[in-house]
Amino acid sequence: MVEMGDFMADNVRELRPKTPDTEKITVNLGYVDLGHVDLMVQEGFYSNRTDFIRTAIRNQLERHADVVKQSTARKSLDLGLRNYTREDLEAARRAGEMLQIQVLGLASIAPDVMPELARATIASVVVLGSLQASPEVKDALTDRMR
Repeated sequence: MVEMGDFMADNVRELRPKTPDTEKITVNLGYVDLGHVDLMVQEGFYSNRTDFIRTAIRNQLERHADVVKQSTARKSLDLGLRNYTREDLEAARRAGEMLQIQVLGLASIAPDVMPELARATIASVVVLGSLQASPEVKDALTDRMR
């Protein structure tokens, strides 16, 4: 006998892969600095080490917000999330255009983009943040990344 739950699980398809909101990084701290962080957590100023580090980073970004704004404008960076679909790249190829990808945040090249299409339509890639693309597309664009 087939139950409804079994039928539903077989028919569920992910339309678009979910883009993560964050990227994990590693921070090396000296023992004394780490002890200070742990003390701040223990005293209840922060819920955990990650909360402290995120807050410290946000405070520094806020402190330098004017410089970041000026640099973003000067370098003509797209701010936030920029997704490049196969259709976008095919339209650029039809128009005879080469894309200059310049993103501060997350640049994503769709999983169905073939390396040949990426090389034919992307002249350069500058991403301050994270680039998500298949390993094959990243390999094809290695010489165009700065």
